[in-house]
Amino acid sequence: MRTYRQDAKTLELPWPFTGRSEELERVRAASAGGRPGIVVTGPAGHGKTRLITEAVRGLDHVRVTGTPEARDLPLAAFAHLLPDTVSLHRAVRALSGVRVLVVDDAQLLDETSAALVHQLAVHGHTRLIVAAADGAPAPGAVSRLWTGELLPRLPLGPLPPEDTARLLAGAALEPLTVRRLHQACRGDLRLLRDLLTALTEPTPVPGPALTGAGAPSRVPGAVFTGAGEPTSAWGEAFAGAGVSASAPGVALDASDGLTLLPGAGLAGRGVSVSAPGAGLAGCGASVSAPGTGLAGSGVPVSAPGAALGPSASPVPLPGTGPVGTGRLESVAGTGEWAWRGPLPVTPAVRERLAPALERSGPGERDILDRLAFAEPLPLPLDELDERDLEALERLEADGLIDIGEQGAVTLAHPLHGTALRATAGRLRARRLGRAAPAYGPALDAERRALVRQMERLDVRPVPTPVGEWLVAHGIPLPARYAEVRARFACLRGEVREAAAWAREGLRPAPRDGGCRGELRLAEGCPDEPAGPDDVHARYTAVRLGEPGRAAGRLPAGSVLARHADALARADGPALDRAAEALAERGFTLYAAEAYAQAARTHRDPSAARRSRTRAVALARRCQGATTPALAGLVLGELTARQRQIVTLAAAGLSNREIAEKLTLSVRTVGNHLYSAYTRLGTADRTALPWLLDTPDRETA
Repeated sequence: MRTYRQDAKTLELPWPFTGRSEELERVRAASAGGRPGIVVTGPAGHGKTRLITEAVRGLDHVRVTGTPEARDLPLAAFAHLLPDTVSLHRAVRALSGVRVLVVDDAQLLDETSAALVHQLAVHGHTRLIVAAADGAPAPGAVSRLWTGELLPRLPLGPLPPEDTARLLAGAALEPLTVRRLHQACRGDLRLLRDLLTALTEPTPVPGPALTGAGAPSRVPGAVFTGAGEPTSAWGEAFAGAGVSASAPGVALDASDGLTLLPGAGLAGRGVSVSAPGAGLAGCGASVSAPGTGLAGSGVPVSAPGAALGPSASPVPLPGTGPVGTGRLESVAGTGEWAWRGPLPVTPAVRERLAPALERSGPGERDILDRLAFAEPLPLPLDELDERDLEALERLEADGLIDIGEQGAVTLAHPLHGTALRATAGRLRARRLGRAAPAYGPALDAERRALVRQMERLDVRPVPTPVGEWLVAHGIPLPARYAEVRARFACLRGEVREAAAWAREGLRPAPRDGGCRGELRLAEGCPDEPAGPDDVHARYTAVRLGEPGRAAGRLPAGSVLARHADALARADGPALDRAAEALAERGFTLYAAEAYAQAARTHRDPSAARRSRTRAVALARRCQGATTPALAGLVLGELTARQRQIVTLAAAGLSNREIAEKLTLSVRTVGNHLYSAYTRLGTADRTALPWLLDTPDRETA
C-alpha cells in the first residue's frame, strides 16, 4: 500500500522535530504490530500532526484528513481510497488490508467517515493513528474511540519551555525573548512560527516616522505615552523603584548597539539626532525639533521629566507609512537577538484572539479595554461598578479574565492586551491610557516576594507580571530588582535567563556591582566572591562532592543539609530522595547534580541507570549549564562507538562526514545515532549540544 499525503501541511517541516520523546515513543509503539492504535488529542497548533508524521515516518501507511469544506459530504475524506458509490460495510472490507491508517483532524470528518473509522477500530484489522483537536465538536463516532475504550488516548500538552528554547535555538534569540514567545503562544506552534516570521521580517519606515504601536500626535516640549497623552515626571512613574535617569537631552530606545551621544541619552542602531532635547524610539528615525520627547508603545524615554505609560493603540500620523513594531534587536556582546516592544497583531493573532475581540455583551468590551490599558498592573475589583459584575462573571466563565485572591482583575492571555489596545480608537486610547502608572511599588512587592522565597530555600516559580511586562516592552528595570531576578533564575538552574536579567539591570546602571556580580556568576566565573553568610556558597562544597567541608554549616534539617548528609554516607537511595526534594523546591540544577551523584553511588546497575536518566532529564532543563557533577553524565549512557559518533555529531558534522572520518558506512552512523537518541531521550541531533559538554554551553 502506498503512502498518501493528502494535506499539504504534512509536507512542510520548517523546524526540526523537537522534544516529545515520550509521546513519540508511545505513538510509535501504537503503530507496531498487535496494537490497535492511538488517539492523539490536544488544542489546535500543539503539534499533533507533526508528532504523528514523525512517528510513522518510514512506515507503510495511508493518510486521510477531515476538512471543513467536506464535512457534509459522506465519505469525502476517503474519496481517494474508495469507489464513488460504496456502502459502509463494503468500505470497511475495502480498507481491511490497510495496516496503518492515519486520520488527521478527525473532529472535521463527516458522520459517515467517522462511522467508518469507528468500525475499523471495532474490527481491529487496521491500526488507527487518529488526531483530534480539543475544544471543537467532534462526531460521536470519533469521540467514542477513546470514551468507549476502543483506542488509548494521548493528550498532548504544550511544548515545555526548554523544548521551545531548543526549537528556537537556530534563531539565536536571547532567553527572555524565548520565554516571552513561549508564554504568548501557550503551546500553539503555528502561532509561534507566525509571530517569529512577523518579528524577523523587515518593515519599511518611510520618512521621519515613529516606531512602536501607538505613535502619538506631536506636541513640542512634551513627552508622550503610546496613547498620545502628556504624562508626568519619570520619578512619578517609577516612585520607589530606584531608577536613575540618564543625561538630559535625547532618549532613544532600540537596545541594539547602544551608544552614548554627547549631551544625549541612549541611542539605538541607525538613529540620528540633530538637536538636543529630542526623544524618539526605534531604528532609522530622526527628529530635528528641539525639546520634543516621544515614545512609542511601551518604549522608554530616559530623559528627566519623562514618564512611561502603557502600550496603546496604533495611531498613525498623517502622511506616514507603515510603522514597524516589536522588531528583533541585537544584544551587545552576546550574538543574540531580543524582542522588545508590543506584539505584532498578525492575522494568526487576530484569529487566536477572536473570543476577546468580538465580545458584544453589555459592558464586556469596556471591561476588557480597561484591563488592557491598565497593563501590566491589575485592576482592583472595587474600582469596577456593581453593574459590571455580571459582565465580569461572564468573562471569567469564558476564561478571558483572571480574578486573584485579593480581588485583582487581569486579562487571562498575554496576547489580549496588545490586540485590544491595537483595535481601540484614538479617543478611547486617550481616555483609557491617560494616567502614568506607578510601577515602583509593584516591582518592589515582586522583589520582596522573590527574596522571601529564596530565604525559605524554595525557588518555585513566583508570579512577576510587572517586571516581565516592563522588560518585554523595553522599559529599564531598577538594578536591585534585576539583581534579585538574576539570582532567583540562577538558583533555578536557568543560567542564561540569569545572565539576561543581569544585563537588563545594567542597562540603566552600567556600573551596578550587584548586577555585574550576578552576570559573572551566571557566566560561571570561578573567582566570583561570595559573602560568608551565603548558604549557597557553603553548599558549593556538596555540589563539588566534598560534603565534609559543609558539615555543620548548612541550615539544620534543610534539603541542602539532607543532600550533604546522604553524600557523606554514600547512600544512593538517600541521594535520590534529596534530589527529589530539591527538584520539588525548584532547584533543578541542584537536583540534577544530586541524581548524578546517586548514579555514581548506587551499587545496583538498574538504580544507577534510573538516577542517571533523571539527572539527564533535569540537566536538559538547565539551559545548557554544565558543572563538575554533571561532567560525562550523558556519555556514560552510551557505548564507546556511540560516544565517539555522538561527540562528532554534536560538533556539527553530518552523517557522511562522520562516516568518512571513522571509516564507517553512512547507514552504520545513522543506526548508532538512532540508538544513542533513544538512550539520551531525544529525537534528533539538534539537542546534542545541550546534552553534551560542548564549549558553547554555559557554566554554573
